[in-house]
Amino acid sequence: MKKLSYLFIILFNLLLFDAAFAQRAKMNQVEQDIYYLSSDELQGREMGTEGERMAAQYIAERMNSIGLEPKGLDGYFQYFAVTPQANPHAVDIHGSDKPIEGMNVIGFMNNESEHTIVIGAHYDHLGMGGQGSLHAGDAKIHNGADDNASGVALMLLLAENIASSPKKSQNNFLFIAFSGEEKGLWGSNHYCKEPTIDLKSINYMLNFDMVGRWDKEKGFAINGVGTSPLWKKHLEIANKKDMKLVLSESGVGPSDHTSFYLQDIPVLHFFTGQHEDYHKPTDDEEKINYVGINYLKFYILELMGSLDEQGKLEFTKTKDEQKTATKFTVTLGVMPDYMFEGEGMRIDGVLEDRPAQKAGFQKGDVVIQMGKDKVTDIYNYMEALSKYKKGDKTTVRVRRGEEVIKEEVKF
Repeated sequence: MKKLSYLFIILFNLLLFDAAFAQRAKMNQVEQDIYYLSSDELQGREMGTEGERMAAQYIAERMNSIGLEPKGLDGYFQYFAVTPQANPHAVDIHGSDKPIEGMNVIGFMNNESEHTIVIGAHYDHLGMGGQGSLHAGDAKIHNGADDNASGVALMLLLAENIASSPKKSQNNFLFIAFSGEEKGLWGSNHYCKEPTIDLKSINYMLNFDMVGRWDKEKGFAINGVGTSPLWKKHLEIANKKDMKLVLSESGVGPSDHTSFYLQDIPVLHFFTGQHEDYHKPTDDEEKINYVGINYLKFYILELMGSLDEQGKLEFTKTKDEQKTATKFTVTLGVMPDYMFEGEGMRIDGVLEDRPAQKAGFQKGDVVIQMGKDKVTDIYNYMEALSKYKKGDKTTVRVRRGEEVIKEEVKF
């Protein structure tokens, strides 16, 4: 009887496996890419782990199937090691005290041009949680479907479309999947210090980070539009589907385009907005908006086509670099809505057992004042927050509909 029960369990598991395989076989390539990269098998793709290496190998195989030329130092791979510092954003590439090893994955499309467009997306995530996680419970796999399997899938989708296009671009293309972004932009920082092509040949850099949660009402966020005087005109020309675009000038932000901007290269960062699953185990594949990814693909292709005859883009520096680097030691415990265009800082999510929740603040509330500091945008909010330390108290005002609510907060 026990043998029959055991045989039944094996057969049942085989049927489940066959069903999962059949479901995956029905997926298109973008869905397959996100499905695999955000699967439990990769254990959250944290830099320095086997999951990161498996993800890197998968991306390299995809680049090879598309026909991209290896452009790392070891085939498609560019290995690097980083020693973490007390400041998580400080990078010491040549440190030797327990360095963390990672790899960028790099493919090249050679159109015999003097200029190259870099298209990048980070593929690492938080593993089982730890530093950076917003999950309050026991360690769990952080699959990072939106952050950032979505960006890698879009990068590979564009590579396929460009490779199969009968029209040859006036630019070469360098596709880079970065590791170490979650640790502090380590992979892109290393690439810009040890590039595999001449940085002076780079025309511009497009970065895809969290592009899988498009909401038609909120639109697409595009950061870095002040890094070249040509961006705004051509971003408008490319918008054939009349999509809502939320534009931001600064070339500095918490993603890999920053490393290229600091090398005087025009950049754009594409983003579909923050959400309550950010840096949590619940950022899973079934929540991805594939329609939005395809809309963004068409938009990017239109944008690059519009710019193709413009030659090398002029670079311009932008403001707010210091504001984005504001340091703070406490948190209100909210997810900011980076797509909000009104005055104040709108809350897109409230974290459990944090000051905002204890004060009764809700998703959708707009922070308009902290203590004596008025909050007009995300930068004012961060500057105000930087003035407080653990144990401090202050009064926070939020706008909820037509009502203004005032509550005391203890950090």
